[in-house]
Amino acid sequence: MTVERRIYPVAVAKRFHRDVYTLVRSIPVGKVTTYGTIALALGAPRSARRVGQALAGQPDGEDAPAHRVVNRSGVLTGDHAFGPPGTMRAMLEQEGITFQEDGRVDMRRHFWEPFPLEDEP
Repeated sequence: MTVERRIYPVAVAKRFHRDVYTLVRSIPVGKVTTYGTIALALGAPRSARRVGQALAGQPDGEDAPAHRVVNRSGVLTGDHAFGPPGTMRAMLEQEGITFQEDGRVDMRRHFWEPFPLEDEP
């Protein structure tokens, strides 16, 4: 099985990163979203890893609150980027985020959709 790798021009990658930062800045305090949800909202549904790479490589002065982005199960996969273990969790708890007994974010209470879902009839 051959896996096709896409090479993105620098301008496209920079625009994608800028769009990630803009969307992440709109996550309300007390809410989280996922890498995949951000990718989907940006029209790149199979690019969750690119979202993570963008957040991990935020340039100095960029203020996107990356601690509000978790994996689809509510696991704090980016914790290592915030310093000592537990820093990301502490940041989220300061914002009112609660956790399940297994350490995952309570996604039912805190998940944020960056785009409106269609109204049910």
